[in-house]
Amino acid sequence: MKTGMAGESMLVSALNACRARLKAFIRGRSTVRDDADDIVQEVTYQLMNVEQPVENVAAWMFRAARNEMTDRARKKRELPLSGYFTADDDGDFAEDEIAETLFGVPNTPEEEYLKMLLWEELGQALSELPPLQREVFEKTELQGYSMKALAEESGVSVQTLLSRKHKAMQYLRTRLRDIYDALTGE
Repeated sequence: MKTGMAGESMLVSALNACRARLKAFIRGRSTVRDDADDIVQEVTYQLMNVEQPVENVAAWMFRAARNEMTDRARKKRELPLSGYFTADDDGDFAEDEIAETLFGVPNTPEEEYLKMLLWEELGQALSELPPLQREVFEKTELQGYSMKALAEESGVSVQTLLSRKHKAMQYLRTRLRDIYDALTGE
């Protein structure tokens, strides 16, 4: 991204603001813990080389990170965990848009308000989940645990954790999608 000094300063601020959230987002979808740092570095490099201005850096980075994970999974001939939960028939990734809204840096008061509402709704939706499903979701999606690390910590098999997370994701997908659609008018 070709920018002047002021533009570079704003870009660095935006990158720093979303770096930890982006890593947690990636770790929750990647089976290899070291991939998060590599993907963040790759996405940052890609952002620096974008020719057109990027209005919402955080949203761009989340989308680029999702694309990079998909590309890496294709090369390895394996589907990332998120692929089991996010693919809709029309190719829309509502969960990624929700993640971008939750973890991104808002640019307008409307985006800030939407972010606040989604965090409130996510908290409410999580409280409605059975405790074991809620725990696996929170640790893998919000705290950056890998499934393997969570399995080691909890003594529960990865397969059982995947099943719990799948059930949690099914519920949250429906619950938050309806809210997101209502808030965005889609």
